[in-house]
This record gives sequence, C-alpha cells and structure tokens, in this order.
Amino acid sequence: MRIRVETARLLVLGLSSLLLFGCTRSTDDLVAKVEGIKQERGEPLDPIPVMQTFETFSYAADHLRDPFTPSVDEDEGGSGPRPDPNRARETLESFPLDTLDMVGSIGTGKSLMALIKDPDGVVHRVQAGKYLGQNYGQAVAIYEDRVELVELISNGSGGWTERPASIALDQE
Repeated sequence: MRIRVETARLLVLGLSSLLLFGCTRSTDDLVAKVEGIKQERGEPLDPIPVMQTFETFSYAADHLRDPFTPSVDEDEGGSGPRPDPNRARETLESFPLDTLDMVGSIGTGKSLMALIKDPDGVVHRVQAGKYLGQNYGQAVAIYEDRVELVELISNGSGGWTERPASIALDQE
C-alpha cells in the first residue's frame, strides 16, 4: 500500500489550500471597528502651558571666603591638643573603639577600674588615664556602667580635635 508520489502531492496541495482558505475570512468586522474609532471624538486637549520667565540672578561672592579652603582657625596645625608621638602604645590601642566591650568594673571610689574585653576575648583592666581605641582615646572617668574617654581626631589640616566617646557596660 504504497501511496504514489503524485497522490501525496495532491494530498499536500489539498490540505494547504484548505488551510489558506481558513485564513481568508472576511475583514468586514475589522474595517467597521476602525471606522468606529475614527468617528469617535475625544475631549479636546488642554493648551500648552505658558513658560514662566524667571528673573536672572548674578551671584557675586568674590569678596567672601571660599568655603572649601580652611579658615584661619583650622589652618593652625601647631596649636591645640595633639597625640604624644614618644608615648608607648598600649595593648587596647590596636583595636577600634567599637570592638571593645565593658564587661564589668572592679574596685570602689577613685580606685575603680573597668574590665574591658577585646575582640580576642581577653579581659583588660583599665584605669583613668589609660589609652584605648585607635584614635588616641584616653579614659577620663570610670563608672560602674561606663568608661568615658576623649579621643583625638585629625581635622585634616594638620591639627587635632578632641571628641568625647564612651564604652557602656555590655548587658549580655
């Protein structure tokens, strides 16, 4: 039961013409829809807004100080507090201040010492006057719940600025 080549061609030709006939339906409904859309009138558009004219402003600040250059006070690198370059660095000065935790205190009154734990888990005793943190922080007061210190921060023009800081008792 072999189908001849001619019969196969006729069969393919018949099927393809049947498919093409299905694609050629009437486009009357499409034409009617387009005509309906063309006949619709929408609301009129708002007119284009008028451009506002602005008064020109001439900024003449040649006689004022440039805000990007240091002032006379900031330019003086020699006055004010500064770290002691000859002082031997202490162990807790190698850690950033925010990585140090106060875990307790020991002693009473003026002999009160803070117990500070470094990131390695080692607990150190800190008295007033000792240095800690990477910004030349010096403990100025020890309390049962916190250590108050003063850090020296470079102002960027050769001088130094004092900044208060503290380490609170870790409540964990």
